[in-house]
Amino acid sequence: MSEKKYFKQTMPFRVQTHDGKLIEEHFGHASTRTGGFSVAHMVAPPHWGEPHQKPEFDEITIVTRGRKLIEVDGEEVEVKAGESLLIKAGARIRYANPFDEEAEYWSICIPAFDINTVHREEE
Repeated sequence: MSEKKYFKQTMPFRVQTHDGKLIEEHFGHASTRTGGFSVAHMVAPPHWGEPHQKPEFDEITIVTRGRKLIEVDGEEVEVKAGESLLIKAGARIRYANPFDEEAEYWSICIPAFDINTVHREEE
């Protein structure tokens, strides 16, 4: 019998957060034990932000609703619905939603997001 060549995700792993942000990992370490890449759906509440980080992975952000402000090596980049941004590994970044509406987006990390390689700074 041959192995399936696909996997349909019907129950993404919901990451527990304490800042009101929704994170649903569809593929990655927590959901499918996938190390090569991760895909997560996120909704950041208005006036949300997280500490700076310097990940060891590339990250693609695709905004589907609202907008995000992303600081990359000291430069602020606004990403609006319908736009995407690739940030290469090793950049010092900070994700935020300083606006009055939610920001909905997808994140793709290569290799997969790992809490041990994201290198978040203390606030």
